[in-house]
Amino acid sequence: MLIAAIFSGIAVTANAQLKTKPVCGPFSVDILNGTVDNVRPNFTPEEIKEKFPCFTSEEQDNSQCGSALLFKDRDIKFYLKRQYVEIGPAFKGRLSIPLMGAARGSLFKYFGNVKIKDTKWDAYEMSYGTLVLHYNSANKVNLVQFSTKGTDALNLCE
Repeated sequence: MLIAAIFSGIAVTANAQLKTKPVCGPFSVDILNGTVDNVRPNFTPEEIKEKFPCFTSEEQDNSQCGSALLFKDRDIKFYLKRQYVEIGPAFKGRLSIPLMGAARGSLFKYFGNVKIKDTKWDAYEMSYGTLVLHYNSANKVNLVQFSTKGTDALNLCE
């Protein structure tokens, strides 16, 4: 009887420790609409977590960049307080416009004139807010950031 009770306790404890990892399909980023699978950068943390429960970590407001949901395995970050999405060079998913590795001079056909230009990045005014493209030393896109905020209100993490 005692042995049966011990085995049942072990079985219950063992089952309690098994947790499945949330699964998300491949991310699809619509650059012209400023969404990731119809999720905008200004959605609440709860809305983003509901749509994408597979985030790998969450940074709280005490970090220098404010709170963020990170998808490290997919190289995409949602900066919650600053309301922008950042897509890195190792992004795993689909971009509606093939930006990664695109030459700096080839983007006018998609976005028109640059609103703000710097040596390492360009900011475009979009219907939803702002698109910022960062370039490597070969002047190829290696980082994409987009926000529902305009260029005057946008506050990116350095």
